[in-house]
Amino acid sequence: MLAVVEGPSDLALVQRVLALDDRHAFASLVRRHQAPLRSFAVRLCAGDRARADDVAQDAFLLAYKHLASWRREGALRSWMLKLCFRAFLTDARRAHHKREELTATAPEGGSAAPDPTERRDVLVALGKLKPEERAALALCFQQGLTHEEAAQVLDMPLGTLKSHVARGKDRLKALLAGYDS
Repeated sequence: MLAVVEGPSDLALVQRVLALDDRHAFASLVRRHQAPLRSFAVRLCAGDRARADDVAQDAFLLAYKHLASWRREGALRSWMLKLCFRAFLTDARRAHHKREELTATAPEGGSAAPDPTERRDVLVALGKLKPEERAALALCFQQGLTHEEAAQVLDMPLGTLKSHVARGKDRLKALLAGYDS
């Protein structure tokens, strides 16, 4: 899943942003990393593309604000994926509080039916996983990170990450059991 990088390295672009507040250099970083971050956010948000766009945008804002804190111990992409996961968790907390407020003030009766065009079976199944399981699976299988890299992105011990991957796979198999041929 590694793409050929054209132009200056991530490190060179980061140095230009930090030394010169070079917005064009940061824009190059965004263009270079937006597809994997957005794709990761779509998995985290269980296919809700509008929410995923917001999460990815928040991750890039965090990256710009905290770029000096990137320690260069791993790839910039891994650091940005970590920020994306954190942005997702923040968004999930906000959404949870908003749902609680809406539930408390909602009138009695049914809610609107979900949009079937946004309901793909796999994404729905992913949405039923715990956020950590969803993130672990997306990083390891969709982003192509090793277990070690994914554990670092999610700030968790390697064994915990492996447990999330195993439990997530098992739960997905059970949720998608009707597709076995």
